[in-house]
Amino acid sequence: MHPRAQELIQRLELQPHPEGGFYFECFRSQARVTGSEGERDSLTAIYFLLTEGTHSRWHQVAADEVWTHLEGDGLQLVDLDLRTETLNQIALGSLVDGRKPVHAVPAGHWQAARPLGAYALVACTVAPGFEFADFNLLCDRPREAKVLRGRFPELAALL
Repeated sequence: MHPRAQELIQRLELQPHPEGGFYFECFRSQARVTGSEGERDSLTAIYFLLTEGTHSRWHQVAADEVWTHLEGDGLQLVDLDLRTETLNQIALGSLVDGRKPVHAVPAGHWQAARPLGAYALVACTVAPGFEFADFNLLCDRPREAKVLRGRFPELAALL
């Protein structure tokens, strides 16, 4: 593992995330909102780190999620609406490298990511706030995973 990635894990108190990579919840709003998912915190934010050879497995959250590149190499962020089979592949990273520093994944879309180098540190902001109860892994949804494997076989490795 890259020495800077090891330093970030310690400095930011990152822990393993169920989807892969490492994370730390750095903000949870005290403000509450009521929406289709019931009452919840209005906003949450995490640090999220992916290192070379790892990836963020296909997952879905019930709210909009904004990915913001903070440091390190870029990452490939894949945003998939399985209802319409619309796929967006985003090179997230520094503007200096010609990449997009921010991308919003709409609520209900499937998403996955992999680093384009030694490590990538991002912030992920979710509104309304993230709750693990609303978190789904695509590998736990056989019917949807079959659609992904058939339509986008090159991305099945991210399951």
